[in-house]
Amino acid sequence: MKNIPDIGIQIPEILLPKAGVDLQKWAVIAVDQFTSQPEYWEQVEAIVGDAPSTLRITLPEIYLEQSGEAERIQSVRKIMREYLDADILEPREGLIYIERTVAGKTRKGLVMCLDLEHYDYTKGSTSQIRATEGTIIDRLPPRMKIRTGAPLELPHILVLIDDPQKTVIEPLAAARDKLPKLYDFDLMLDSGHIVGYAVDDQELENGVVAALRALAQPQAFTAKYGLDADSPVLLFAMGDGNHSLATAKAVWEQMKTTVGMEHPARYALVELENVHDEGLEFEPIHRVLFGLKTDFYTILAEKFGADYVYTPVASAEEMVKTVNAGDPAGQLIGLVGGGKGFGVVRISNPTSNLPVGSLQPVLDAYLKQEGAEKIDYVHGADVTVRLGQQPGNLGIYLPGMAKGDLFKTVILDGALPRKTFSMGEAREKRFYIEARKIQ
Repeated sequence: MKNIPDIGIQIPEILLPKAGVDLQKWAVIAVDQFTSQPEYWEQVEAIVGDAPSTLRITLPEIYLEQSGEAERIQSVRKIMREYLDADILEPREGLIYIERTVAGKTRKGLVMCLDLEHYDYTKGSTSQIRATEGTIIDRLPPRMKIRTGAPLELPHILVLIDDPQKTVIEPLAAARDKLPKLYDFDLMLDSGHIVGYAVDDQELENGVVAALRALAQPQAFTAKYGLDADSPVLLFAMGDGNHSLATAKAVWEQMKTTVGMEHPARYALVELENVHDEGLEFEPIHRVLFGLKTDFYTILAEKFGADYVYTPVASAEEMVKTVNAGDPAGQLIGLVGGGKGFGVVRISNPTSNLPVGSLQPVLDAYLKQEGAEKIDYVHGADVTVRLGQQPGNLGIYLPGMAKGDLFKTVILDGALPRKTFSMGEAREKRFYIEARKIQ
């Protein structure tokens, strides 16, 4: 392991499944996906069977705060230790370069560790590593139960850098044919293909570090964004897995005074991606309200008054097309269900720069007043429409944001409203393959 404190990274020791482990059964999608679709996780269970799998050493969030949660957490820790004792995982030190191909796109990534001492997820943070969306503190305790005392971590955290000149990750892509291949296989359930390469060339590793240092150079940073000379540098911005990194930080803060600053839990394993990667697309995250008790349309009309206009449309396709086209006269939000068919809301004189920012406070207040039983955050128009059309539900379709606006928006305005964007659709999310010891 090599610590590089000035840019808050570590070249870690990573654990990978030994030869003979079926990687298609080993690798499972991020636990925060398909949280309203139990049929997906039933399919995963059927595929995995009794084989070694990250399904057994993670806890899909569909099971959080459900009966049997404590037993599931105990099982996760037990099986982690069993896998370690059985030498199912083998260590190797160094960065891992990744290419993930799904839905006709290939995006590049780099597995490394970030130093949690350089990260602050609280509102108004100016740390080197920052959240890009609001962190829901109430979501951390159940996740902390899982991490606290666990011998391993498995990352679904995707972290972004703003590297328009493509100096950090892309040189590894150019040299990939010279790098040892660690894995190369199809992911389950139509989630594409993944290849991982060992970055065992010291010159390439040094190049990654030097390029990150250049991005973190204060003068270059402030010139890039037109900031004051003393503005704190934002080097790493959260892409996916915000609450997972926040959980790692919260657990570290609890334990560091007793274990010392050299403990492995000080670091978190992540995949780094360049926001300028052509294979990376930002997708909107939609909302579904379940078990409506009061009319949400009335709530919207009361909140926005004369600035609110609701227009029925004939189909889901027309709703999606209208919202995606935008309207210079206001912000557009698609609605399905909730006692009506399909429709589009226009909000004039909005309260936020993004439709999600105008909507989220209304949703928060509505849920606090128990206007619905619960809310879920989902990917894809098809899932939003299907769940929204179920009796008692309401689907909310939101437009996306341009990925090139992310860093400057976070620097100037702070964290975005939570669940503003997603790096791809649900099946494009990160799969668990690599692990790391944190005890």
